[in-house]
Amino acid sequence: MNKTLLLVIDLQKSFINENTEFLPQKIESLISENKFDSVAFTRFINNVGSVYTTKLNWFGCIDESDRAIVIDTNDNEVFDKTVYTALNSKLKDYLIKENIEKVYLCGIDSECCVLKTAFDMFEAGIEVYILSEYCYSTLGEERHLQAMEILKRNIGKDSVI
Repeated sequence: MNKTLLLVIDLQKSFINENTEFLPQKIESLISENKFDSVAFTRFINNVGSVYTTKLNWFGCIDESDRAIVIDTNDNEVFDKTVYTALNSKLKDYLIKENIEKVYLCGIDSECCVLKTAFDMFEAGIEVYILSEYCYSTLGEERHLQAMEILKRNIGKDSVI
């Protein structure tokens, strides 16, 4: 049986702005449709002294309140990460343990954490799909659409749905 996972990437307070404010409700609606065998979330954790603070001068997701996932996780798995990709050893172990064969990505930012996770899953041989209508960029539509085009070219046009 092909078990599926909806992986919600970094739907956190630090990443909600005028460009992404529509996304939490849209993803909640998707989750409520129960189309996936499992749902899991990622949470980006930034630390003072990280490359994000020292090289990019970005201080989001340092405070616990900024790290908060903005929708109810309903006790689904939450995978903490300190880098762009969600594909760490804990997530890999979870995919194996739960017999997940297809991963569907949604969340924020299309051109960053969603893209990096999709690339890493693709290269690891994981069947991955990006739900383009359920991803977005804090920088707006143009950046989101560029990311979707990059993904189509590099992991396959059928992987962006």
